[in-house]
Amino acid sequence: MFRGVLPAIITPFKEDYSLDEEGLKRNIEFLGKTGIAGIVPCGTTGESATLTFEEHKRVVEVAVECSKVPVVAGTGSNNTKEAIDLTKHAADVGADAALLIAPYYNRPNDRGLLEHFKAIAEKCDIPLILYNIPKRTGTDIRPDLVAKLAKVKNIIGIKEASGNLSQVSQVIEQTRSNGFIVLSGDDDLTLPIMSLGGAGVISVIANVAPRKTVAMVDAMTRGDLAGAQKMHYELAPLVRSMFLETNPIPVKTAYGIMGLAAGPLRLPLAPMAEEKEKILREIIGRMGEYP
Repeated sequence: MFRGVLPAIITPFKEDYSLDEEGLKRNIEFLGKTGIAGIVPCGTTGESATLTFEEHKRVVEVAVECSKVPVVAGTGSNNTKEAIDLTKHAADVGADAALLIAPYYNRPNDRGLLEHFKAIAEKCDIPLILYNIPKRTGTDIRPDLVAKLAKVKNIIGIKEASGNLSQVSQVIEQTRSNGFIVLSGDDDLTLPIMSLGGAGVISVIANVAPRKTVAMVDAMTRGDLAGAQKMHYELAPLVRSMFLETNPIPVKTAYGIMGLAAGPLRLPLAPMAEEKEKILREIIGRMGEYP
């Protein structure tokens, strides 16, 4: 269920910055027809940091209600009690799994990380996927700690966005006997991570070019390295364009260009610089998979 391509979806807003629920449904319907393995609402790409608690829960509810593919709900927090609340809610409304970012800002030590994730696992009856992105959180979930967490029955995998292939290799080496799933959290590293034994990607570019991203991952799954390499390099300009500015500024801009539901960014995120948007428009014009 959690192998393949899972777009980390945006949260569309209306011009008054309220949730655009109908737009969210249309976006999910578009993605659901492209061969993806699932969707991930309320992650970084979904502007989760600026959603209220109630909005966060509503986005997950809408995703579960309308998605024809599995839903992995972002439910992490740097407050363990809050993460438990969000994860319980995701389980209660029918999400298929939850994605748990390492606690940010308060930067717990390894013991704190272990107890944080174990507490959520003990309280919440739903498959859990860890999320390691130290450049955003200031905390690294190191391989030896991942190996300990992989033994917790409902912690089934990790989204690895450390950018460190040696670390990813160690995680896979130390957890492969548990059936633990390692998903790329960096679009530009999906191919090399899969070559090490990764199961797929939680992706930004798959919002814009889902079929091409699925084709690359499917090729790697079949062992067609040449085919996967071809798609990797075809997608490379799009990958770079998605990080011309902080995610999710470019991908949300891309959805507006493509005629999908997007709306404004919430502060402190601001619109792209004009010259960067021009570059993005050119690439989307060549590579975007318009609905």
